[in-house]
Amino acid sequence: MAGGPLEGLLVADFSRVLAGPYATMLLADMGATVVKVEGPQGDETRTWMPPVRDDVSTYYLGINRGKRSIALDLRDSADAEVGRELARRADVLIENFKPGGLAKYGLDFASVSAANPRVIYASITGFGSGDGRHVPGYDLMVQAISGLMSLTGDPDGPPYRAGISVFDVMAGNHAVIGILAALRHRDATGQGQLVEVNLLSSALTGLVNHSSAFVAGGVVPFRMGNAHPSVFPYEPLPTADNDLIVAAANDGQFRRLCEVLGLPDVPDDPRFARNADRTRNREELRPVLVDRLRTRGAVEWFDLLVAAGVPCGPINTIDGGFAMAERFGLDPVVMVGDVPTTRHPIRFSETPAVYELPPPGLDEHGEELRAWLKGDGPGRAATTAGVTEEDGQAAAEPARAPTTAHVAEEDRG
Repeated sequence: MAGGPLEGLLVADFSRVLAGPYATMLLADMGATVVKVEGPQGDETRTWMPPVRDDVSTYYLGINRGKRSIALDLRDSADAEVGRELARRADVLIENFKPGGLAKYGLDFASVSAANPRVIYASITGFGSGDGRHVPGYDLMVQAISGLMSLTGDPDGPPYRAGISVFDVMAGNHAVIGILAALRHRDATGQGQLVEVNLLSSALTGLVNHSSAFVAGGVVPFRMGNAHPSVFPYEPLPTADNDLIVAAANDGQFRRLCEVLGLPDVPDDPRFARNADRTRNREELRPVLVDRLRTRGAVEWFDLLVAAGVPCGPINTIDGGFAMAERFGLDPVVMVGDVPTTRHPIRFSETPAVYELPPPGLDEHGEELRAWLKGDGPGRAATTAGVTEEDGQAAAEPARAPTTAHVAEEDRG
């Protein structure tokens, strides 16, 4: 079996918390060797508990599988040199320090690329490297500043945050996309480059139709609870027991919905014939649909409607979501060592994701990694702790030692 589509790639991970570690976990799943550099106290998410599993934060466990850990205090000259040597050998370096925060350690893009011109240097910030460089970047701040919270919640209630750090995850995905595109460019030209991602830009593109409503239509969207501004029905509707999401987003789906509900004449009513009509007359249409939906339970309607090709779904708790994925044969949980984790979201027919290493303990691989990094330089096929260097580029075999870097708090992003 192949070791993943990114086998042979060495990633120096100087990031922490969520966006960067999520990105590097995805790269590790795809076969890259990821060396996680933490400070002596470790990534903050190690202490974000409860919940815990075997006294380890489940937050940390959820985004750090597949990595080797090494702890470095970058304020110490010897540790800083270890960090620079890792950067010199890496194919990819990813960091989420405040802009300029790594320059004093010789780990900024200019310094790293001077020693390693082929490096893909990915930088994740909250608000970019320009006039927003001084603003710390946390997802909750970006949810507020971007406008997402103004769209979330009941129309007459207060704004709410999303239930997850949605823009951290989105920025992590954008970082992976940028890194893969830059690697494609390097394959063609031999040249590395700087890849910059910031949470606010990820948020504004991620607001999709709401962003377009403003920039293209001059409309400032507002909170509508669970309703959709442009489609109906596309929201939870009550049944005999629980609410059911119904997403009949086109005329064909709406007609099939009405047929299953025993309302064959409703799609021909001029008030409801087209989506624009249904959206405009939603307050008249909703009670007609709800009257029929209340005759059965949500799960029973789900089976009937899905069989007819109508998008819908019960509103589950997380356990129900995993149960549904199991029902659909998605095998959502994979064991990595003795740690259950969520399966990588992409399936490859020829180079499947790999799940070799559980989330590492702090500095678990530090001794082995230090030994490797103190070995001979470019040109010699030196192998230490399972990491191979050839011609100055890192290697096909996964490294065995994760890293942890400690820096002054004011340099943290």
